[in-house]
Amino acid sequence: MVIVGGTFEMEPGRRQQFLESRVEMTRVSRGEAGCLEYTFAPDPIEPGRVVLFERWNSQEALDAHLVALRAGPMPDDSGIGPITSSVTIYDVSGERKLGR
Repeated sequence: MVIVGGTFEMEPGRRQQFLESRVEMTRVSRGEAGCLEYTFAPDPIEPGRVVLFERWNSQEALDAHLVALRAGPMPDDSGIGPITSSVTIYDVSGERKLGR
């Protein structure tokens, strides 16, 4: 499994528009082979921050997603893109349920 985690910093008044510009990308990505989770979410405390969380069943599935993403039309930011962003890929060696 591969996890992609990231953050996007933007003008607080543009965050909702940024999120709305990612809805179709999210819908398409969730339908791709190997996608287990794909979400852009507003940070509940920082008004200009968006969090990205993705889970893929393999690096190959993520690679195919990235190729498709680069080949297709990018979201129309219309000047609402992030000021800064940071995205990291994590290779997962195992998993377990959280419980008592």
